[in-house]
Amino acid sequence: MTGMVKLVMLVVRTLMEKENGVAQTTAMVIGECNNIGGPYIDGEGEGGRDGVDNSTPPDNLTFMARMVYENRRKWLGNCRTLGCEVENCKNGRVFLRLPPPSNTTTTTTVAQPPAFGIQGKISSSSIPFLAPANRFVCSNHHSHNLRHHILSSSPRHLNHTRVVDCRSPCRPQCFSSIASDDYRDKKQKQAAAIEAVSDILRENGVSEEESMEIAMKSPKYVEMLMDNVSELDELFQSTGCPTISTYKKKVYEMGRQKGDKGLVPALESMVGLPLPSAMRIARSLSANTPSNLLHKVKYVKKVLFSDMDRKVLIARKAHRMMMHLSISVDDDLQHTLSFLEKIQARRGGLGLLGFGDGSFRYLIESFPRLLLLSIESNIKPVVYFLECIGVPRGCIGNVLLLYPPILFYDIEKDIKPRMQVFTKVYGEDTEFGKMLLKYPWILSTSITKNYEEILAFLYAKKMAEVSLQHAIKSWPLLLGCSVAKLKLMIDQLHIIGVTEKMLNKVIATCPQLLMHKPHEFFQVVLYLKGLGLEEESIARVLGRCPEIFMTNIDKTLKKKVEFLFELGVSKKHLPRVIRKYPEFFICDVNNSLLPRMTYLLKIGLSKREIAFMVGRFSPLLGYSIEEVLRPKYEFLVNIMQKPLEEVVEYPRYFSYSLEKKIKPRFWVIKGRNCECSLKDMLGKNDEEFAVDYMNGSFI
Repeated sequence: MTGMVKLVMLVVRTLMEKENGVAQTTAMVIGECNNIGGPYIDGEGEGGRDGVDNSTPPDNLTFMARMVYENRRKWLGNCRTLGCEVENCKNGRVFLRLPPPSNTTTTTTVAQPPAFGIQGKISSSSIPFLAPANRFVCSNHHSHNLRHHILSSSPRHLNHTRVVDCRSPCRPQCFSSIASDDYRDKKQKQAAAIEAVSDILRENGVSEEESMEIAMKSPKYVEMLMDNVSELDELFQSTGCPTISTYKKKVYEMGRQKGDKGLVPALESMVGLPLPSAMRIARSLSANTPSNLLHKVKYVKKVLFSDMDRKVLIARKAHRMMMHLSISVDDDLQHTLSFLEKIQARRGGLGLLGFGDGSFRYLIESFPRLLLLSIESNIKPVVYFLECIGVPRGCIGNVLLLYPPILFYDIEKDIKPRMQVFTKVYGEDTEFGKMLLKYPWILSTSITKNYEEILAFLYAKKMAEVSLQHAIKSWPLLLGCSVAKLKLMIDQLHIIGVTEKMLNKVIATCPQLLMHKPHEFFQVVLYLKGLGLEEESIARVLGRCPEIFMTNIDKTLKKKVEFLFELGVSKKHLPRVIRKYPEFFICDVNNSLLPRMTYLLKIGLSKREIAFMVGRFSPLLGYSIEEVLRPKYEFLVNIMQKPLEEVVEYPRYFSYSLEKKIKPRFWVIKGRNCECSLKDMLGKNDEEFAVDYMNGSFI
């Protein structure tokens, strides 16, 4: 007769009491067991009245039923061996009377044979835990039924027994010591498992010190082996508590059967890979040994992360390269973007790129073939080649992190042919090395193809070849910009009146303007119009200082205008100030503008006088204190002995060369005992000055 087993596990306990040095243990399992094979399971067959089924199971039992029968019978036999009296065995419920410990009351326990799942494995919920002898603990949703079962039993089974719900505030006093014992046992097993993993690594050529370090830094791998051993013990119904040496041997054998030769823990600890990724990548590295892998990982990390001063720089560069890429990309560049996007999505973003612990894991996940490369045949030749073309040793890691596929390229077949596309225009290999350092993606086939399209487009716009070459050389990120995007920006420049001649100058001096968003550029134009500038003036400002049109209006332009207003420059004079010196928009207020104005106040000028001077000659805002203002002021006061009012009336004085114009003309005038204003002395050209003060003879 066949059937299904339904086992509802409510509580599993082990009660351990020591009596004269002898441990007495009772497993307590509460639940129900449907009949399988009739009386042969519920204990009511022949010889079953005493709680032990001594009959022989019929031949028509299924494998599952036969297994449950045998294990039930074995369990009941073990209970009797422990000294337990089997009071009743009916409908799957077994009432046992435990042997009373000394100085304690008799304890009645409800128990049932261990539960087995349908597949024949021992249920994980059958692991016993300790509880006081005079308490019976049950879960909330079964409390009522269990009370009923106990109270309906013979009264003699209830002596000195207390029924407690698990929701009750009552906490058995021995729980803390029990938990401590379990924790100590777990730690001992974990230490044994770590030693077993270390032994496996040593077998495969790793030093004793490194093997232990790797084993301790691969907790997920160790945990997996421990879980596998536990599952195997449950499957084969292992009983008793194995010694630590036995447990270590089991973990060791389990690790060897995995067949990864220690590669998985090495990848988890040295690379930082999660266990699934480490196992997947380890399969492709089966030809390697852990010692070879460790050597390779250490060398690659040294190349990539040796420069500790460029972490911020590489993060900014990566962000800029990703932001300005607007073309279709090849597979190598796509994998690179995926790698950078993984890091960008993490907490810390691209700032993690320069840190080995933060980015190396994602590098290997994106480019697992990197660990298959030979150091001598692949990696070192590429590193040496980059040094030969002018990439500084400390910057090689930045180039490789921003474009890892370089390591897979053949120097003769891949790198040099792509490099020649640029060297035939820009000359020496070292010039290409500088471009590669600025834009590592320049070796991508998609970037090389786009370079030819950009040249054709800009030549059609009558761009001078010299200006174009200078633009690409100084700002190679331009090569990642699509022709369609460049056209939109050039059309915006033409709208505000930028001529072809001015366009050549703009592209040569500020090629990044072509990569700017057109609507942001137009917002700056509208802001300048609001300040009183006409389109013609805006075009001239663009030709002189194109960087202004790439700045943020709120964070930069408005703050500079507010500085002028606070200085005392009126809104009426503001357009003149901007036309004469638009560069002040890109000057730093705290580090440049404010110190210069403070110096002018210090030498005796009033705020109103400074505002008047700036309104008449705004380039005064850009002069260095040490190189221009101080030496010319001291010469004016100490040597020429002129009052400060002279420079208020003629602030252009600070624009002339002290050695080439101011001093020579002053000595000429002094030699003739003449008196003249600064404007008369410096405002005339050489011919006019010679006629007035030198009888027509030039200095």
